[in-house]
Amino acid sequence: QRLRERTEELKEKAIDPYASSPEVSPPVSKYGRVHTNTQADIKHTNMANRLSDSHVSFLHVSLSLSPDYRYIAWLSLVALAYNYNVWFATARMAFPYHNDAVNHYWVICDILSDVVNVIDIVLWQPRLQFVKAGDIIKDRAQTKVHYRKSPRFKIDLISILPFDLFCLHFNFSSFYRLNRFIRVESFFEFSDRLENVMSKAYIWRVARTTGYLLYALHINACIYYVASVNQGLGKTHWVYDGKGTAYIRCYYYAVRSLINIGGLPEPTTTFEISFQMSNFFIGVFVFSSLIGQMRDVIGAATAGKTYFRASMDGCVEYMNTYTIPKQVQNRVRTWYNYTWAAQGMLDESELLDKMPLVMRTAIAVDVNLTTFQKIALFQGCDQQMLVDMLLRLKSIIYLPGDFVVKKGDIGKEMYIIKGGAVQVVGGPDNSIVFVTLKAGCVFGEISLLQSAKDGGNRRTANVKAHGFANLFVLEKKDLFDILVHYPESQKVLARKGR
Repeated sequence: QRLRERTEELKEKAIDPYASSPEVSPPVSKYGRVHTNTQADIKHTNMANRLSDSHVSFLHVSLSLSPDYRYIAWLSLVALAYNYNVWFATARMAFPYHNDAVNHYWVICDILSDVVNVIDIVLWQPRLQFVKAGDIIKDRAQTKVHYRKSPRFKIDLISILPFDLFCLHFNFSSFYRLNRFIRVESFFEFSDRLENVMSKAYIWRVARTTGYLLYALHINACIYYVASVNQGLGKTHWVYDGKGTAYIRCYYYAVRSLINIGGLPEPTTTFEISFQMSNFFIGVFVFSSLIGQMRDVIGAATAGKTYFRASMDGCVEYMNTYTIPKQVQNRVRTWYNYTWAAQGMLDESELLDKMPLVMRTAIAVDVNLTTFQKIALFQGCDQQMLVDMLLRLKSIIYLPGDFVVKKGDIGKEMYIIKGGAVQVVGGPDNSIVFVTLKAGCVFGEISLLQSAKDGGNRRTANVKAHGFANLFVLEKKDLFDILVHYPESQKVLARKGR
C-alpha cells in the first residue's frame, strides 16, 4: 500500500514539477560528509555547468516565427553594421578620409562590422524556423539545412568575402568593401520585424523614409565631390572650391540641387551641364516617389482619425438637414468624441469581424473572461459556455444621464458593466438613487431568464448612466441559442432565475 501511494506521489511530482515532496529528505550520512571548501567548489562547479548548459541550449534552440525580441535586438545590431558600410564606405571612397593617422580606426570599425555579420550568418540565421507544407519546422538540423540551401545564404556568403585583403598589396580603400552592400535583406528583415512589434509603426516608417531621403542626398554629395576633383577644385564657379568641410559643403549642394531649390552657380562645361541636368531629372523622380511614400505612411497612420471625422461630419450634416435640436446634436457630438477617445474606433465589431474565430475568441477571453467568472449568476456554469457568450456580447457606450432601461419596458437584454457606473433610480422625477452598480455588476438578467424565448418580462426599475458607462449587452436570442448546447448550465441558470 505504501509503495502504491509513493508511486502516485511520484506521478504527481512528474506532472507538477513545482510540487513539494511530502516526505522529509533523509539525513546526510556521516560517512558522506565533505569539507566546507569542497562543498563550495562543488557549488561553484554546478553553477558554472548550469550557465554553460544554458548558453549551449540557447545556441541549439531555433528562433520562433513569432516576434522574438532577442532576435529583433540582434537584428538592430546587424542593421547598424549594414548602415555603417553603406554610408561610410561610399564617403571614404569619394572624400579624402584615408591617411596613416586614421586608417587603423577604419580597420577596427570594419572588423567589428564584419564580426557582427559573421556571427549572424554562423549562429543566428541557421536557427530561424520556417514553414513547410503548413508546418512550422523547429528542428535545429533542418533549419540549418534550409538556410544553407536558400539563395540568401549564397548572398550572405558573397557579402563577407574578405576582399579587404587586397589592401595589403594595393592602396588602402573602402572599394573592396562594396560586396557588403548586397546584404540589404538583413536591413529589410529588421525593418519588417520592428514594424510588427511597434504599437505605432508609422513612426518607424516615417524615420525609414527620411533615411532614404538623406541617403540619396549623401550619394549625390559623394558624386559631386568626385566630379569636382576630376574637373579641378575651384577651377570653375560650379565645382567645389575646396574651402571649409568638404562633406558638409557638398551635402549642401546636393540638397539645393536635387530638391531644385535654385540659386546654384551656372554650369559652364558640357560635363557640368550634363551633371546638373541629370541631378534635376533624378531629383524630380526620386523626391516625388519619396514624398508619395511619406504621404502614404502619414495617410495610413491617420486613416482611423480621418474615418472618424468623416463619420461625425456626415452625422452632423444629417442632423442639420432635418433641423435636429441643438441639445440633441451636442449629445451626439459628445458620444462621438468620447467613443473615439475611449477605444480609438467607433465600432469594435468592424475590426473583430475581420479576424478568424480563433483570434476573436482569444481576444474576448483575455479581455472579458475574468469579469464573467466573477459574476455570481454564471458561477457553476460551463466555462466553454462563458466563452461562447463572450463572442455574442456587444459593446455600447452611454452618456451621463442616458436611461439604459426604463420601468415597464420589455426585458430582452441583459447588461454587464465593463466600465463606469449606472444607478437604479426612482421616485418623483427619478431623483432617488436606490443603488449604484459599478464595473463587473450585471443587471437585467432576471427578466431575461424568467421570460419565454419570444417574449419578455417588464422592467421593474429605471436604470441610467451615472457618468460615461461602457456596457456589454447580451440579447435574449443569443443567450437561448447558446443554452441549447449546454443543458446543465441551462438548469443552473433556471434555478438562479426563479
